[in-house]
Amino acid sequence: MKLSTKGRYGLRALIDLAVHSQGGTPVSIMSISARQDLSERYLEQLMAMLKKAGIVRSIRGAGGGYVLARDTRDISVGDVLRALEGKLDPVDCAGLDPGGECRAADSCVTKYVWKRINESINRTVDEIRLDQLVAESRKKNPESVEEQL
Repeated sequence: MKLSTKGRYGLRALIDLAVHSQGGTPVSIMSISARQDLSERYLEQLMAMLKKAGIVRSIRGAGGGYVLARDTRDISVGDVLRALEGKLDPVDCAGLDPGGECRAADSCVTKYVWKRINESINRTVDEIRLDQLVAESRKKNPESVEEQL
């Protein structure tokens, strides 16, 4: 499984948003773009996808920007990656789908390998929460927290 820039950059942008939106203060695309060295246009596309998934909300007008739509404890890395990348299963096996059209499904044993890999990846990304990444970011970059004070 290889994540595209959508997943990698989108997760970075969301962590940045969570770190810099203390007290529900909206964070502009321009400020995220500058801190993360990412294209504003690309960030706008990613934020639109995250908004559609109910992960962020946009605030219009002067001083507007984006805020998280849910608490950081309620947003998993899996939520973010699925919103940006779609399904995360690295193996698409018709034998795993009860309605799938795999002729070898009844005798195939490799489907159990694919199932375990898929479940493991999904479980791992669902166990990592945004609040954990924010805490880790603050440990590694204490100066970004001081900028806010």
